[in-house]
Amino acid sequence: MSSPGLPTHLDGFPASDGIALGRVRRVDWRVPEAPRATVRRGARRRELDRLEEALRRARAELEEIKGRTEARLGTVEARIFDPQILMLEDPEVVEGTKRYISENRVTAARAFEWRMLELTELWARTSHTMVLDRLNDLHDVKLRVLGRLLGLPSPWDQEDAGDAVIVARDLTPSFVARLDPERASGLATDTGSRAAHWAILARSMEIPAVVGLGDIFDRTRDGQSIIVDGRSGHVVIDPDEVEAQRFEQRRTRISGWTRRVPEGVPAAAVTLDDAAVTLRANLDLPGEARRARELGAQGVGLFRTEFLAVGRRAGPGEEEQYRAYSAVAETFPSDAVLIRIFDLGGDKFPLFLRMPAEGNPFLGRRGVRVCRDEPGLFLTQLRAILRATVHGDVRVMVPLVNTTEEFAAFRELLGAAKEQLQGEGVPFRDDVKVGAMIETPAAALAAAELAAASDFLSIGTNDLVQYALAVDRTNTGLAHLFDPFHPAVPRLVAQVAEAGRSAGIEVSACGEMAAQPAGAVLLAGLGVDSLSVAWPSLPEITNLIRGSRMRDMCEAAAAAVGASGSADLRRALERPLAGPPDQGLSSRDP
Repeated sequence: MSSPGLPTHLDGFPASDGIALGRVRRVDWRVPEAPRATVRRGARRRELDRLEEALRRARAELEEIKGRTEARLGTVEARIFDPQILMLEDPEVVEGTKRYISENRVTAARAFEWRMLELTELWARTSHTMVLDRLNDLHDVKLRVLGRLLGLPSPWDQEDAGDAVIVARDLTPSFVARLDPERASGLATDTGSRAAHWAILARSMEIPAVVGLGDIFDRTRDGQSIIVDGRSGHVVIDPDEVEAQRFEQRRTRISGWTRRVPEGVPAAAVTLDDAAVTLRANLDLPGEARRARELGAQGVGLFRTEFLAVGRRAGPGEEEQYRAYSAVAETFPSDAVLIRIFDLGGDKFPLFLRMPAEGNPFLGRRGVRVCRDEPGLFLTQLRAILRATVHGDVRVMVPLVNTTEEFAAFRELLGAAKEQLQGEGVPFRDDVKVGAMIETPAAALAAAELAAASDFLSIGTNDLVQYALAVDRTNTGLAHLFDPFHPAVPRLVAQVAEAGRSAGIEVSACGEMAAQPAGAVLLAGLGVDSLSVAWPSLPEITNLIRGSRMRDMCEAAAAAVGASGSADLRRALERPLAGPPDQGLSSRDP
């Protein structure tokens, strides 16, 4: 536990944008061990009935939460609860528990506990994020059913003060779905990922969250003052008065920029010397498009589509995908909407693919490689995307492309989707633009060849930094080494920007780097045409661009490319940011 009165600084991973300053509210999800009791031979039927009743009530509770979530946030967000509902009907869960009751004459609670431990052990043999997310769902189900069987009070029904920051080892979707954003100001957890179901809900509800903090639950106590910066992944326990005031000022500034955005009118990001920078939004869910438009987004630079695959036993259908893609396109009828095809593999493994475990999944079946191995899945997706092109300037992004051969193979698959739709008389735009994502040093070094084969290039800065530095971006122990301002990074970006200019195509950047003031300066100064940021960051980056000169950003970027180390690079980028205090080097330094 942290020392009272002394600030404790922790770095994790940003999961939901925003800044929260409040009081710690610890939530402990541990369930007491079921009593070690056996039942008489004639009482087994009673225990089986108790299990069925507990499962039935758990299903009813989850269906109710799903309905409320759909009314509050939307259909896609509500679908997050489907995996848990399916688990309550899964023979692997139910029949295994019944077998223990019948064969071992144990109580329903003890049998269910045993089965949950078995499944946890089975699934925990992998570190894939989507499988770990399934473990999180399993834990939620375990809490819900065992709570019923043991007669425990519900851990989900909790009253919090208006400035409560929830601190936990991990959280569950059903807990977050019940939160009131007016009362729960932030979330901080030991484990978890940005892709966790509960984190997706937190973003939809605009509750700041940081995950992967290691041991924040054990370091805190109820009532402590705490700051959670969901943009930088930084948390401060017991901040001093000066530090708290700085974060509060920063939060106030961001709120002010947000209020000044003209509703429904994109606020052009034009520098003081009249250079325009296109600012687009990164989206995780279709429902975020409206909010991004309200905050001034000039289109969508990254529409992640993995939400359609999370926690599902079967791939999403064409109609479901078409509705999601067309909804976003209709929100931005005059602006580009860049849809990334399923970026599966690495830390995103949908259950229905039954992908084999890999020793190093980030270097295994990922991105366009999965597209090659699962053509049916991607053919359905491409049909849906093509159909959505009639609603706006919809474009297709292909992740983790390293070679022109990979890109050509993808174009063949796209051609097959076009032929199918043409044969069926289904309308679509035949001139849909297709771009390669530059996410590895190999792709950056081959950018000229990829640019010649592409209609645009998009730099995925998160993966580019990860692969350039050989640092797992999900490993909290290596967070200090994940440095987007390492000199290698701007040199790779500069090569990609030059390749785009030479080919006469747009080069955009998406990822966390563009949402940091210094990162935005670097990317714009290197000649990246469009920056795509998490939609809550739009007001801040718009304000930054409007208060800067492109000439200064270009000079700073040129100095950064020639810097000998990260410290020199950061100092070079500080110069164009030397104006108001809200334009500091990064969100972590408010």
